[in-house]
Amino acid sequence: MLFIDPENTPDFKRSLFNAIVAPRPIGWISTMSPGGSVNLAPFSHFNLVSTAPPVVIFSCNAPTDRHEKDSITNVRATGEFVTNLVTWELREPMNISSLDAPYGIDEFELAGLDKAPSRKVRPPRVACSPASMECKLLRIVQIEPQRPGDTVSNVVFGLVVGIHLDPAFVDPDGRFDVARTMPLTRLGGNQYASVGPLVDLARPSPRHD
Repeated sequence: MLFIDPENTPDFKRSLFNAIVAPRPIGWISTMSPGGSVNLAPFSHFNLVSTAPPVVIFSCNAPTDRHEKDSITNVRATGEFVTNLVTWELREPMNISSLDAPYGIDEFELAGLDKAPSRKVRPPRVACSPASMECKLLRIVQIEPQRPGDTVSNVVFGLVVGIHLDPAFVDPDGRFDVARTMPLTRLGGNQYASVGPLVDLARPSPRHD
């Protein structure tokens, strides 16, 4: 096996982590500034961390041109955001919304996406996304740089206070058929993928010999 020590490898590429921890779900995060400007950006450092209470996280390193991403700035100021499920069909507008645009630019408009109103938070939803979750900020955890070349990273924890589902993907038992939505996932570099073969694996039960 090849062993790499990140602290003592001069040409170590941080992107290696993204290739190893893959596939990663994409949180398409919509936010709003206190003045009403809307922002939409995809984050592949995104996941569900608890179901009771329902809590999601997204995070990112600080960009080179400002102290933090616009999404973080908006959430910090308003305490609200929405996660929108990215499907395979939405890969192109998602990619357009990743553009490093100046603060105040509406990525919904850049990507040609319609907005849908939320119920309990101000930021709008992506109308064509089959699943969106309205979130209230719980806390932001700042991870300080550890080595030369590191940047500050902010981890946002949000409590899910509302869920919007396209009924076309909800079965009669109330289960969301996420595989049929063809969710987009992030791999290493610029690579993306959707779901492949599926298998059901029941959790093993303790033996009773």
